[in-house]
Amino acid sequence: MRVLVTGGAGFIGSHLADALVARGDEVIVADDLSAGRAGRLGQGVVPQKVSITDPAALAAVVEGSGAGLICHLAAQIDVRASVAFPAEDAQANVVGTVNVLEAARRVGARVLFASSGGALYGRDAPIPSREDVLALPESPYGIAKYCAECYIGLYNRLHGTSHSVLRLANVYGPRQDPAGEAGVITIFCASALSSARPTIYGDGTPARRGELARSVLAVDRAAGELGWRAGTPLAEGIQRVYQWIRAGAPDRAGY
Repeated sequence: MRVLVTGGAGFIGSHLADALVARGDEVIVADDLSAGRAGRLGQGVVPQKVSITDPAALAAVVEGSGAGLICHLAAQIDVRASVAFPAEDAQANVVGTVNVLEAARRVGARVLFASSGGALYGRDAPIPSREDVLALPESPYGIAKYCAECYIGLYNRLHGTSHSVLRLANVYGPRQDPAGEAGVITIFCASALSSARPTIYGDGTPARRGELARSVLAVDRAAGELGWRAGTPLAEGIQRVYQWIRAGAPDRAGY
């Protein structure tokens, strides 16, 4: 099938694009390249440079792609930036998602939305947190992602669509920016390789606004409904990240 991936030149998006190509799908990437890099994409996958905050340009790309599925990963992902600039965060994560939903509605495409994981739950959420736990986000980023989920549910009820949501939690691996604002494993591996001392937050004395001290998500629903199981032990995953950074953090690193 034809699949359009928003944010497909990013860390997770580029791996998703690779996986879709490997199973025989035709992949179109929509990315404004503000954080994504075209070098992460495999041969034959060319990004359409477009922002999800530009509804007309986005609609043109979606209509021209012929995609039956839109995997929506484009987002503002920095919790601290959302606290400092909540309107900009909402523009990308709420309005941008509505623009994707509207573009998909016009062409009859299904949307698979990559939401946040722990950022949706409050400080008093049970551990591990299940999908039916009341969402009480502590940051504008979490609020925006939850609002986007609510719009997806609304479109399913209002327009009879079958869009779906995945709540991804603390994803890490090769291609994640070692100098980014998110991804503790990648950041700490980069610090170790440069003999730098990592900065640790959340011990109760320099905690940052909007961030949770602890977040653990239950995975039994994903296991039961999707057959998902973690395939990489933590130690092996950390080693892969470490070796990738030591090799120069190439864009086209594997899994």
